[in-house]
Amino acid sequence: MSLRHAVLGLLAREPGSGYDLMKLFDDSLRTVWPATQSQLYGELSRLADAGLVRVSASGGRGRKEYSITDAGRAELRAWLLSGPSRGARSEMLLRLCFLGQVEPAEARAYLRHQAELAAKELAELEAVERLVPEHGRLAFELGLRHVRVRQEWAAWAEERLAESVASMAE
Repeated sequence: MSLRHAVLGLLAREPGSGYDLMKLFDDSLRTVWPATQSQLYGELSRLADAGLVRVSASGGRGRKEYSITDAGRAELRAWLLSGPSRGARSEMLLRLCFLGQVEPAEARAYLRHQAELAAKELAELEAVERLVPEHGRLAFELGLRHVRVRQEWAAWAEERLAESVASMAE
């Protein structure tokens, strides 16, 4: 997935300014595809240059409202139907590949911290669950389940690592 397709997806629902889109990212996409303000505004410019969005209204202080074009809808549709990218990146999985390079106590602390972060994220998601519109329910539910599994896995991995270290000490 790319920021390009996330922006097109949001604009396919309804036109919006960069500010509106940033708020939508923070409210609904931050756990899926986070973006900074500079990334978002840069992507809007690239999408406009490519003819995938257009400025549909202008307001005070340079405010621009963007709408998706027919070419943008075609790009979004092609991406939606193409299937997932095989090159997905996960910083957490990459760290896990090299976790053996730190002391076992540090590795367990890292895993414990991951479980705590997931628990906090889960609480935040559960707090806004009732606000999720029906069209976003499938994605929200997958995100919720993913965070639950990540929390359970991190607690399991910390315990497993502790058992492994204990058995090596015997």
